Order: sequence, then C-alpha cells, then structure tokens
Amino acid sequence: MGKYFGTDGFRGTANVGLTADHAFKVGRFLGWYYGQQKRRSGSTEPARIVIGKDTRRSSYMFEYSLVGGLTASGADAYLLHVTTTPSVAYVTRVDGFDCGIMISASHNPYCDNGLKLINHDGEKMEDEVIELVEAYLDGRLSALDPDLTDGGELPFAINGDIGRSVDYVAGRNRYIGYLISLGMYSFRGKRIGLDCANGAAWTIARAVFDALGAETHVINAAPNGVNINENAGSTHIEVLQQYVRENHLDAGFAYDGDADRCLCVDELGNVISGDHILYIYGRYMKEKGSLINNTVVATVMSNFGLFKAFDEIGIDYAKTAVGDKYVYEYMKEHGCILGGEQSGHIIFSKYASTGDGILTSLKIMQVIMSKEKTLSELAAPFKVYPQVLENVRVKDKSAAQADPDVQAAVAEVTEALGTTGRILVRESGTEPLIRVMVEASSEDICRKYADKVVDILRDNGHTV
Repeated sequence: MGKYFGTDGFRGTANVGLTADHAFKVGRFLGWYYGQQKRRSGSTEPARIVIGKDTRRSSYMFEYSLVGGLTASGADAYLLHVTTTPSVAYVTRVDGFDCGIMISASHNPYCDNGLKLINHDGEKMEDEVIELVEAYLDGRLSALDPDLTDGGELPFAINGDIGRSVDYVAGRNRYIGYLISLGMYSFRGKRIGLDCANGAAWTIARAVFDALGAETHVINAAPNGVNINENAGSTHIEVLQQYVRENHLDAGFAYDGDADRCLCVDELGNVISGDHILYIYGRYMKEKGSLINNTVVATVMSNFGLFKAFDEIGIDYAKTAVGDKYVYEYMKEHGCILGGEQSGHIIFSKYASTGDGILTSLKIMQVIMSKEKTLSELAAPFKVYPQVLENVRVKDKSAAQADPDVQAAVAEVTEALGTTGRILVRESGTEPLIRVMVEASSEDICRKYADKVVDILRDNGHTV
C-alpha cells in the first residue's frame, strides 16, 4: 500500500482525508499520463477516460473535480453517472478506454468516499502507475519526467487541445444488456429479494432481474446522498434476512455501495457468505467438467469449513492475501476461473475482470435453476466452523500490528489452538482497523482468544 492508495483505491472522509483538490490532481495526472502514452504510440487522439460514481452526496463533487483535471490536461472524460464499479471495468475494457475511474468508498458510510483506478483491461490499476500518481500528489514531478521540476506543475492543455466531457450513459445500458445476456435460464416463478444498499445497484439490479422474468422485490433502493449502506446492503444482511422470511421469498441478494460484492440469503433466511458461494459454484462447475485447473482461489480469511468441504469433493484451492486484487492476480497468473472472498467479492474471470455483485447473484440463480434445488439445499454440505472477527479501530495500524505484546499473544493463541483452529491478525487495507479473527471448535473458544488480543491492543494504548 502507498501513502494515499490502499488495496482498493484512494479512500478517506470526503474533504478531510480525500479532498476535491486530490481528485483534481488525480485527473490532471491521468489526463497527462495517458496523453503522453498516446503520443508515444504515434496517435494524435486525446486520451479517453471513463468515470462512474455511486450515490454519495460527495460523489458529484469528486466527479466534477476529476473532469476538471482530466480536461485541463487534454483528456476527454466520459461520464457513466451513477453506476457500479464492475460496470466501469466492463465499459473500460470493451469500449477501449485508456483507463476508468470509479468514485466510491464501497461499503463505508456516506461521509467517506474513494477513487478506484481501473486500467484499459478493466483490471485494478498497475502498482507502477499508482506510484506515479502518488509522486505527482506529493509534488515529485521529476519522478514522472526528468525534464519536469519538483514542486512545479504539469503542462496545461491550451486552445483546441483542451479536453471535453461526454455523457456516456449508453455505456451503462450496454453493461445491463451484457448481464441480461448471461442469464441462461428464465427466472419466471421465482420470488427474489434484492437489497441495493441505497447505492450504485439501485436501478441496474432490478432491471436485470425483471428482464429475466423474476418476481423482483427490491428494498433500499431510494438513495438520497446520505443513506448509502445505512442499515442496508451486504454489511447489514440482517435486514434482507428478515425481508426474505416475512415475504416468503425463494432467495435474496444483498449488494454493497458500489455493487462489487454480493451476499445471499436462502429461502429460510440464512446467510450465504462468499465462502458458500465459492463452494456452491465451484462444485457446480466441477460437476459440469468446467472447473479449469480444478482450483478455486480463496483468501486466508476464508472459513476452515470451506477447505474441508473442497477436500471432500476433490477440489483444489489456493489461499491469497486478503483483497480481491490479490485473488484476481493469482487467478490471472495461474489460469483459474473462480475466486473470491468471504465478504462477497466473487470473481468469475470468464465473464468479468473484477468482483461483480449482480453477476454473482445471476450465477447463483443459474445453479438454483439448473439443479432444481433450493439455496439452502445447495449450501447444506458446507459446514461452517465457528468464527469470531473483531474490527479494532486503532491510531496506527503498523504500530499496533508490530507491538511485541500483540505478536506474543498471537503466538500463544496459535500454539494453544494447534490443528483445531487458527488466529489471524491483520491490518485493514481500506480503514484504520486491525482485524482479529479466530476460528475454533466452539464460539466460546473463539471469543476467549480474540478477546485476549483485543485486550492487549486496548491496554497498550493502540485503540481510538
């Protein structure tokens, strides 16, 4: 992680950790950088960069700031308006844009926002480009070009070279059409609940499920700029659980603010996590003979039960660091086609280059329709190990993680659990949190050992 960009973009409280000036400068750099790339390839065309945003009130401010920076550097800015992160990745790749930008802080509260950068292949931006963005933000222009002076400014476009903004809602509509085209079965007769988190999926998800014939019941689809993720969506799955039970639905799908993740609820109201999704679809693909490399990619945070379930049906697995970025990198390097996180970031690399919540829900519906089973029946063979996860807000993530007392406590818990469980203590890539996760044979044991580490973090003065 860099000074500004974490594993999921540049994120912070709007106009505190992430300001309109930051967005303008990110636009200035990207417009200049991709303009340079064009000229080096012999093209006289301006750089073309596509922008999407979620429903936060500050997203408009950041959108306009980005457009100002991009056009001042001579790039053309194409606006998808309110849309999902995976749609920006799709449009960037399919329509040949130089890069894409999504304005979102994903599952964070409305007061936060973020800038996610996407390369021309629809993947998360390369680290070397992120490093150049950070150099520019810090005024180190000589790192961009030896002819530029530190503390100076990038050249501005003038006259006819100044860029323009283009309404590009057609790109978002094409993405909706693409999702509909992936529906292999009619959903007619199925009563489906969608929790759109008052976020980016609020119109797209309904359009897709309606087109495929479902009786669609939508909640939390009335964004007002400040209610994104508020008691809604995948971070508050209990809302959808109650809704599915009360309305006797066949299944429910909950998205986060930018709809790159999805959690499910079965017809009984039980939560179907990202690990369940990997199991259900991985098993389905294996049975069809289409699980390339016979491998599913998960993370170190995936439940013990997932790996045990895979062992029982003969599916291999890989464990990466936490972050869909690392899952996708492993998948790309090793030719895997299914991977994801417990949190609901699921990547189907045959169809998308990033996690896509709506696509995930379509793929789960595909298994339900193909197997003619309920979601609870499909998930039943996967037995979840008890797990406790504590998110501890700290002053300094690195200092807290490196504290010798914390490390000693983790070592003691590891030894005590042996082969019957595990503890994982890590820094959040997007928030000032230390995540303490314990899995064991009972929740009481998990709680005992998680509290042991959390108490040390608190007693040693790391907590806020």
